Order: sequence, then structure tokens, then C-alpha cells
Amino acid sequence: MVDSYDDAFDGEKSKTQIKRELHALVELGERLTTLKPDTLARLPLTDELRKALEEASRHTAHGARKRHMSFVGKLMRVQDVDAIQALLEQIDSSTRQYNERFHGLERWRDRLIDGNDEDLERFVGEFPETDRQHLRSLVRHAQHEKARNKPPAAARKVFKYIRDLDELQRGLR
Repeated sequence: MVDSYDDAFDGEKSKTQIKRELHALVELGERLTTLKPDTLARLPLTDELRKALEEASRHTAHGARKRHMSFVGKLMRVQDVDAIQALLEQIDSSTRQYNERFHGLERWRDRLIDGNDEDLERFVGEFPETDRQHLRSLVRHAQHEKARNKPPAAARKVFKYIRDLDELQRGLR
């Protein structure tokens, strides 16, 4: 006879914990069905899961959709879930990581527009793929707009260029 009830289950997951983990995989699969195809292409997924995610939109009846999402959850068990979630956090605008990255890029934009060549050199050091001439041209236009109190169209272009460089460096593009 076992002296302690807890001793019999050391190291094992409870049935409830296993169910929670499986439901989390189904929810992650649901989230993947809402992504654009180019974003899905960047994720490390098996071909079978990619096909199942494409087919998800075809299931409109509640029961059929629920069964299909359970199948997607089953396929998610063999995926690199940590890598998928890390990429989703960088893409999803509601996450803290995305917001911090976004604010950091805004600070770079402001420093480049308000700053000097030293700030530009620091930026190029951090983002070596930068086309200096193109960035200088964008910054110069933004500085002229700012001096004339015009709408910040060029500043938006500077931000878009910086964001594209950041996504390229992070492998999001």
C-alpha cells in the first residue's frame, strides 16, 4: 500500500494539466488560421499543418469547424511551439514585445530627424543593411517638412524604412 497519495504521482502531469495544454494548442491553431499567408510562410510548420490551416476556412458549420480545429491542435503537438509563439509575439500588435520594438523604432526615427551624422552612424552600425544615401535623403525631406510645419509624410517614410530594416534583420521578412 502506498503511504502517501502524492508519492504515487511524482513527476506525472495531471489529466487536467494535459487537457489545458491541449486546449492551448488548439487556441494557438485558431490564432494561426487568422494569419495572412505570407506570415504563415515564415513560421516553422509542417506541410500537413499548413494544409490543415488552409482548409480551416472551408469549414463553416460549428461542429465541423470544432472537429477541424481539434485536428489542427493534434498536428500542433509535433510543432516547435516556442518558435511559433516567439514569432507571433513579434508580429502581434497587442503584445508588450511588439510595442517595445515599435517605440524603439520611433525613438530611432526621432533621433535621426533631430540628430546629426553621429546618430546616423550609430543606426548604420546597428542595421548594417541600411542604404545610407536613401536614409539620408528621407531624413533630409523629413527635416525640411518639420522646419516648414508641414504634415509628417516624410517622417512616416523614414519610420517605414526603419521598420522594414528591423523586420529584415529579425527575419520577419
